[in-house]
Amino acid sequence: MLRISQYLREVAAAERSGTYPKAKRRVQAQGQSQTSTEPKPSGPVVIWNLTRRCNLTCKHCYALSADHDYPGELSFAEVCSAMDDLKTYGVPVLILSGGEPLLRPDLFEIAARAQAQGFYTALSTNGTLIDAPLAERIAAQKFDYVGISIDGTRATHDKFRRLDGAYDASLNAIRLLHAQGVKTGLRYTFTDLNDQDFPALLQLMKDEQVDKFYFSHLNYAGRGNIHRGRDARFDATRAALDLLFETAWQDAVAGSERDYVTGNNDADAAYLLRWVQRRYPQWAPALRERLVAWGGNASGVGVANIDNLGEVHPDTMWWHYPLGNLRQRPFSAIWSDRSDPLMDGLKTKPRPVKGRCAECEHFALCGGNTRVRAQQVTGDLWAEDPGCYLDDAEIGLSAEASARLSRVETTAFNYSTKLTPKTIAIHAA
Repeated sequence: MLRISQYLREVAAAERSGTYPKAKRRVQAQGQSQTSTEPKPSGPVVIWNLTRRCNLTCKHCYALSADHDYPGELSFAEVCSAMDDLKTYGVPVLILSGGEPLLRPDLFEIAARAQAQGFYTALSTNGTLIDAPLAERIAAQKFDYVGISIDGTRATHDKFRRLDGAYDASLNAIRLLHAQGVKTGLRYTFTDLNDQDFPALLQLMKDEQVDKFYFSHLNYAGRGNIHRGRDARFDATRAALDLLFETAWQDAVAGSERDYVTGNNDADAAYLLRWVQRRYPQWAPALRERLVAWGGNASGVGVANIDNLGEVHPDTMWWHYPLGNLRQRPFSAIWSDRSDPLMDGLKTKPRPVKGRCAECEHFALCGGNTRVRAQQVTGDLWAEDPGCYLDDAEIGLSAEASARLSRVETTAFNYSTKLTPKTIAIHAA
């Protein structure tokens, strides 16, 4: 996740003072952002899909969820046992997700235990089930953050979510939570089905006094893979990011606390750097240092996923690739195991990427971007990311290098093939 507002606030502060601010590590403690000189937590942020059941069947769902029970989901006791290991391993954040996590009967008991152990505890929901009493209960639970998905204006959102009235229900949830003082955020997945609604959603954020806007690029997983032809074209992506950056910049200059972040396309870091270079070139070198320190794609390193059955994945978009199950091995053992070829490559610095990614001058910022898209399109984990919207000149690629790379043939691969460590190794060879 790229914290657009954090970096633009730094540039705004430099403009005011004439000096680029010193780096401060952000930590989360008891619902507040703080700075710290303590060692960085050793474990990743964990997105935990506590249940796969969902009352919606969204077009871009990576979990392919539906409204029925899924046998074999982790029990409360198993969740608690795993949580103990996560705490010992240094995991700082738990994002409780689904499916729809509010359909899990013991959700609030799980949240209470996570909070008692000191985790920053967030809730990721579609919001359609939140009425006034449930909003009061969520507020009483004191979640550090609640993210609600809004993928367009009313007609677009309802089509995306495949439920008439979904938009009104989710918007009402945002209003109810805001009235209870809960920190909330809008989560938006950008595709060519809903790109036209993006400006309206930015305005909605302001009108409803929402704290955070999460702009997610489409990633090729679950129904998002089935519908990857709906991925927004690159010109539209760039136009949307230009608007996002300008909106975040105006808020940063005005001292607003609204936050804007992006995810699932780490080329955004390079594009943000170019945006600053064109407007405030004197601060671009310092910003580049910050972005290099951030490091780009965090799959398998700074972010992890546990699904409803206890399978561990490098992130939520790798549900087709399990690393191990909590019922057989603790998370700490699974996450530290580099015998798996995918995890070994993700943890290798620099990652063994190929093509344009290998020759990109922004590789240190981006980390090779999202490996899922490369794998789903070519079968090669380390091929260039087909979702990179930067042109050859923007990544420092010469005409000669561009011509040479264009002659490289990519092995055709059926993206519906079930992936295993063995097939990963074969197609990465």
